[in-house]
Amino acid sequence: MSEYQRPIRLGMVGGGNDAFIGAVHRIAARIDGQFELIAGALSSTSDKAQASGQALGLAPDRTYDDFRAMAIREARLKEGIEAVAIVTPNHVHMAAAREFLKRGIHVICDKPLTSTLADARKMAQAVEKSDALFVLTHNYTGYPLIRQAREMVANGVLGDIRVVQVEYPQDWLTEAQPEDNKQAGWRTDPARSGAGGSTGDIGTHAFNLACFVTGLTPESLCADIQSFVEGRQVDDNAHVMLRFEEGARGMLWCSQVAPGNENALKLRVYGSNGGIEWEQETPNVMRYTPFGEPTRLLTRAGAGAAGQPSHLTRTPGGHPEGYLEGFANIYLETAACIRAKRSGHVMQEQKTLPGLKEGAMGMKFIDACVRSSARNAAWISLK
Repeated sequence: MSEYQRPIRLGMVGGGNDAFIGAVHRIAARIDGQFELIAGALSSTSDKAQASGQALGLAPDRTYDDFRAMAIREARLKEGIEAVAIVTPNHVHMAAAREFLKRGIHVICDKPLTSTLADARKMAQAVEKSDALFVLTHNYTGYPLIRQAREMVANGVLGDIRVVQVEYPQDWLTEAQPEDNKQAGWRTDPARSGAGGSTGDIGTHAFNLACFVTGLTPESLCADIQSFVEGRQVDDNAHVMLRFEEGARGMLWCSQVAPGNENALKLRVYGSNGGIEWEQETPNVMRYTPFGEPTRLLTRAGAGAAGQPSHLTRTPGGHPEGYLEGFANIYLETAACIRAKRSGHVMQEQKTLPGLKEGAMGMKFIDACVRSSARNAAWISLK
């Protein structure tokens, strides 16, 4: 096997036993055979780190109790990791990423960028000083129909964009969660999640998707955020109005207390010539309505699939692909960029992949939502 063909050696920080997003990253990384997980600091607890490594088949000497020790040793090994996935709670992102970036190891980090704006600035410095790639897994940008929607907007198919509506409701935090619910525990703890609850966890996804598809530059926002569950220290619902530099207006709703909603991310974009609608729970179909004409249903890999990059779809039309495949597309394009970087080239995918810029804007979004709501939904600049 040539150097170009062999799987990229991957490490992971966080994502131990019972961690939801760690398992998702591992599946996404191996769907196309582009990565091989060979090392990890999978938990901050030694016993759990070792047990998680053993469960994943990692060698004992490549299973670490500490991410800094992992970064130091792996950077020295001849066959050490080339990239690392950071899938910890938000407050660990910056410190972990910095250790690997300064040693030239590519970083694939879960969103949001960090837990605070101060850490976001430190992350920016680390990324700018490093020659390594930094990718933020806003995975919904990897769906083929989202790429087609982005191209339609860029090519002027919808005309001048006027209205953008995006929502992301869930219901899993409608009631207070037991203390042993790990996923709820850190997401509702401002010391680990940051100031944003639903705004940070899912609002950043909705905000990023709206910006990614439309290509619009957010100018300012006003937000009304709530913590409906008694005793909850972060928001669990938010209504946000958006203004874009290009003149378009937007509305964003994110909620984790909306009974009947599981993962109901939905995007609607309306321009002077037409509109599109897409729902994450039915990701293989997008509604496109040219003004004054009947609505058309565009499908993944189906008729009218122009604009869907062929490398992002793996099965013929009518064979559903979804969350895991969309997530895998981020890893697939990251692998292409890593391989190209070895040869001193820049891949087109590198311009599409979310990274520091998108992460920094997400942090500004969270901060602006919190500050706006504290000032009775005052308009806050995002510049």
